[in-house]
Amino acid sequence: MATTAESGSGEVLRSERIAAGILPKVLNTFDMVAIFVAIVLFISNSAVMAGGAGPAAYIYWGLGFITFLIPGAIVTGQLGLMFPGEGSIYVWTNKAFGAFLGFFAGFCAWWPGVLVMIATGDAVVSLIQQLNSNFLTEPWQQGVVIIAVIAFSFVLSILRFRVTQNFVNIVFVAYGGAILLIGLAGLLSLGHPAPVDYSPHAWALNWGNATFYGTVILALLGIEVPLNMGVEITHPRSITRYLLWGSVVVIAAYLIGTFGVMVAVPLKDQGSPSAIAEAVTLGFGPAGTVLGWLVNVIFIGFFLFNTAVYNYSFGRLLFVSGLDRRMPAVMSKVNANRVPWVAVLVQSIISGVFTVLAFIIAPYSLSTGFKPADLSTIVYVILQAAVTVIWCVSMVILFIDVIIIRYKFHETFTRARLAPDWVFYLCSLFGLVASGVGVYVIFTGPWTPLLSKTVWIWWIGGIAVLSLLIGASLFFIGQATIKGDVSDEEVINKVTS
Repeated sequence: MATTAESGSGEVLRSERIAAGILPKVLNTFDMVAIFVAIVLFISNSAVMAGGAGPAAYIYWGLGFITFLIPGAIVTGQLGLMFPGEGSIYVWTNKAFGAFLGFFAGFCAWWPGVLVMIATGDAVVSLIQQLNSNFLTEPWQQGVVIIAVIAFSFVLSILRFRVTQNFVNIVFVAYGGAILLIGLAGLLSLGHPAPVDYSPHAWALNWGNATFYGTVILALLGIEVPLNMGVEITHPRSITRYLLWGSVVVIAAYLIGTFGVMVAVPLKDQGSPSAIAEAVTLGFGPAGTVLGWLVNVIFIGFFLFNTAVYNYSFGRLLFVSGLDRRMPAVMSKVNANRVPWVAVLVQSIISGVFTVLAFIIAPYSLSTGFKPADLSTIVYVILQAAVTVIWCVSMVILFIDVIIIRYKFHETFTRARLAPDWVFYLCSLFGLVASGVGVYVIFTGPWTPLLSKTVWIWWIGGIAVLSLLIGASLFFIGQATIKGDVSDEEVINKVTS
């Protein structure tokens, strides 16, 4: 019998019916924790917080954990247990608001992940430059390396998923060891700590350092992303376990990193991402040079594999859109390893095109008045700030979803309830406020002194609004042009043959 993608008014989406029969169940709790950490934990944020906020960084971290990370984990756990389908927020918003907002929320969650792959590739460039400042000095060289990182992530993402995840798990363990070295470097430096001002006024929260609350929110985005692979989890208990242990790891790691940098690194260097490795170099005395180099190499490996995690996890959003006929069915095409390779390829191409524009074409082809390196920096920070705004929009939708779903699916909600109802209302309130502040602080000032505040606001606002309009337009284009009256069997045959 022919069926179409349902409206989301309580009916089951086609992707919910058939995704589990196409993709293998391979992910256990440890895998999910590793994916969660790869998406959320960018330890360089610890250096930014230590150098910018001083001791108040600890308070801002605490506020971020209480108002955003923990509420997000509770809400995600509840929705994930109720509807453990592929696509997380795409499925949940379909249930809460129907097809259009479901697709729109999925787009807002997907688009940032595509462009963040450029950021992880650029992190590899920065870490290589820390090994030798004479490396990769030209924007085109940086662009080539970023493209190579994206290509490497594509290759990893289309292998048998268990093989790829085993590599990710190994790098996750090494990454955790490197973070522990940063904390140990701080302990070893307590005898001669950096001259940080720990007086009461340095701990105070004020408008002068309020922007760092936004930095914390941005550092914690991605809580729901592992559930983009909901049908690939071997057991439902892994959902709540990864959220619990993943949150514990993220909280501990950010605090350890902030402590290590604040104690071991000179004040003038604390705000730089390179301060992470510098803490190990300075804290371990004679052995510090070798250990600092090792930490740097581990971080390079982490961001290489981290790019693959972004690629395969965000690719699942395209996969389910293809199954539900919101996008062409080819987006759901799987290879012999039962991995949605076309979705991953499309993402890789988009990220590669933006990399070419930002790091190769723009610096040498446009008459902008900026130096090539400066122009690359400008393009990079504008893109990242704009997609962060979009990602926060998806989080706003997530925190509203849980309240709507409580009313629409009250019986199912009650059976899977992780906490009393008032907890979800409080989580929703905290999450909405935190997400709103995260968006607001981006517009309070440019991330680079090369741009004025007015230019910054116009660029960020313009790109964000244009992206949201594109997301909305894609839904209506799909509705008008993509044939929907096909059977599940026809879709399965098309994507697996």
